[in-house]
Amino acid sequence: MKEEIYPIAIEDKMKDAYLNYSLSVIIGRALPDVRDGLKPVHRRILFAARELGLFHSKAHKKSARLVGEVLGKFHPHGDSAVYDAMVRMAQDFNQRYQLIDGQGNFGSIDGDSAAAMRYTETKLTEIAEALLANIDQKTVNFVDNFDGSLQEPEVLPSKIPNLLVNGSSGIAVGMSTSIPPHNLGEVIDALVHLLDYPNARLETIIKNHLPGPDFPTGASIIGNDGIKAAYQSGKGKITLRAKSKIEKKKRHKNLIITEIPYQVNKSKLIEEIAELVNKGKISSVSDLRDESDKKGIRIVIELKANADPELTLNRLYKYTNLQNNFRINLLAINDKKPVVMGLLEILNHFLDFRKEIIKNHSKYNLTKAENRYHILEGLKKAIDQLDIVIDVIRNSEAKKEAKAKLVKKLKISERQAQSILEMQLQRLVGMEFEKLEAEKKDLAQKIKYYKNILNNEEELKSVLRAELKEIKKKFSDPRRTDIIADDSKAEITKNDLIKEKKAIISLSYRGIIKRNDEYKNLRTAKNDYLISTVGGSSLDQLLFFSNQGEVYNLQVHNIEEHHGLATGENLSKYLQIPINESIIDLNILSKNKAKTKNKYYTFVTENGLIKRTEVDEYRTNYSHIRAIKLDEDQLVNVEKTDEASDLIVISKKGYLIRFKGSSFSTTGRNTLGSRAINLIKNDKVLYFSTFENNSFIISISENGRANKIKLSEFETQKRNGKGNRIFSNKSYKLAGAVKAKAGDKILIAAKNGEIYEIEVDQIPETSPAGNMYQITKELDFEKITTVKKIIATN
Repeated sequence: MKEEIYPIAIEDKMKDAYLNYSLSVIIGRALPDVRDGLKPVHRRILFAARELGLFHSKAHKKSARLVGEVLGKFHPHGDSAVYDAMVRMAQDFNQRYQLIDGQGNFGSIDGDSAAAMRYTETKLTEIAEALLANIDQKTVNFVDNFDGSLQEPEVLPSKIPNLLVNGSSGIAVGMSTSIPPHNLGEVIDALVHLLDYPNARLETIIKNHLPGPDFPTGASIIGNDGIKAAYQSGKGKITLRAKSKIEKKKRHKNLIITEIPYQVNKSKLIEEIAELVNKGKISSVSDLRDESDKKGIRIVIELKANADPELTLNRLYKYTNLQNNFRINLLAINDKKPVVMGLLEILNHFLDFRKEIIKNHSKYNLTKAENRYHILEGLKKAIDQLDIVIDVIRNSEAKKEAKAKLVKKLKISERQAQSILEMQLQRLVGMEFEKLEAEKKDLAQKIKYYKNILNNEEELKSVLRAELKEIKKKFSDPRRTDIIADDSKAEITKNDLIKEKKAIISLSYRGIIKRNDEYKNLRTAKNDYLISTVGGSSLDQLLFFSNQGEVYNLQVHNIEEHHGLATGENLSKYLQIPINESIIDLNILSKNKAKTKNKYYTFVTENGLIKRTEVDEYRTNYSHIRAIKLDEDQLVNVEKTDEASDLIVISKKGYLIRFKGSSFSTTGRNTLGSRAINLIKNDKVLYFSTFENNSFIISISENGRANKIKLSEFETQKRNGKGNRIFSNKSYKLAGAVKAKAGDKILIAAKNGEIYEIEVDQIPETSPAGNMYQITKELDFEKITTVKKIIATN
């Protein structure tokens, strides 16, 4: 032949070659078939085991024998690949229902490898034989093996819905499958329901029959959403969590892990826990040991005397594989193509497959019964005309001649004539004749039965239904994996890692913050005073409002706890506040929204604007956010209020206005607000609070004069008025004002840093627009800059 060379672009050649390789991997190696749920290597292992006679009722044989059979006849891809696949089929921690009965060391959940194939022995399990049932009765197609010397099944006739029951995982080219195992009884219940109600809804199947995967290692599935998503679309993610219990031992409590998530290596899991303890990430563990045996898993985590078991367990869930995610991708081969399917599709494909198998089996048995019936009809004619038969045989020189004469004289087929010639004389005895008649009658019933299956859909369904129920009765077992319906428990949040306890937060004039659990432990350093305290839980959120309209966020549990004589730490350790800002208010947001009494934050600025915003707008995970929109203005104060209470605003030049909270609307977080007070020229707001009938307003001027007036002396006015005078001398300027009661103490700070405290009872009481009295003369104060109410430390 003349040699010809054709130019081909290398891109096209590589594309074709890679595509062929991809299809070979996808179809021939990596993905399971939707019908029997097996990859080619697993199918070939089971078929080869059957060919070797390795049935569950027989003795084990060396694994090397089976591996050699598979390699030599069906799967030339390397002995380790075949043996590893066979080992996995024998492992009770990997297979929900084992298909191989292994004898010897087949590995462990600690990641130990199986012994070499020359040491281990194997045979089929009884449930594996259900996958192979009737394979020799033309139920499935057979194809040539790799060298065309033998035939192998294209698919096993599997009575077991193996794709769902044992699941599958594999990585092909550009795709992967991850199908979790399920409980056999539940899958069959779902199949039977779908057989009876072909239009059944997925929600019904999940609710009443198949709630979710069932793993061989047990554990718990947290939440239903991932299951529903995977069953609906074929893709999803579920959260698996170990099962545990708490055991009391004298003064200590131990955590006992009894079941771990699917495909988690127990030995590595224990190493993970030990590493966390050694690094100090979990400080409540005093000892760790593995007490697992043949009865099951038992990991003992000994806790210190004061440890919280639930808190420790949550930390373990968060940082180790005691809790992990299992990705679901229901990808399988259907009609020689990889397809992602939902649960209903997979179930329907199996039902259609089994119907086809039952039909093929029925056709095989029908043909066999009809052939036998045909033979029996010939034998009956021979017995009825025995003299003719004897005469033909006696007068024929050859078997061929006798066969032809019988066909002609008895009007029978060649097969019937052949069976007459092969008939033993003992069949002519009366009792044997009756047996032939009984067999013929039985065959007639069978022929009718098989034809009914092939021609009647309902009869076909009845056979399939009975078959499924028989499989369930024989092989089903209780569910191992619990399903906890609450999806909110799937994610371990920061709050789950913190022990909830009472928390009292105090902030001093000099910026020292302290956290403890009792008000009686509140203390300050010498020459310092508490100006703010809030109480709540270690799980709550602290908000620090600044004069520049920012709000800084800090979780209570992040503040180090101090007791006894400790005074706390500087706020700068926890918050980085710019030098031009100062904190004007400390507030606490409860993690439980229902506990929030006043639902709003109300703000007042130096320019006399007031704004009210819902508290929930300030729940944030950011380190800080904008609290209020300011336009060349500063924030004076923030109060948690309701919508109706009266409010008071005080200006530097001594004007106080009292108005109703209902006189302005609630707005969003990043807004300016409404006018609270109509300020005179060069005046500004310096104090804002809620109205209290039994309190005083304490006013202190820059030059050390003061008075106190009952708040009830001030009548309610319309918002945006000028307000009422607090003192008569218009030349005085206020350094500050506070709301206080009899017995309270007031902190006064001067420009030079000197501070002084004065009791409310020492300040003269006046009426609105009354005099102010000197209270700091003997201390020779410079200009007063700050006035705060002191929190009693008791």
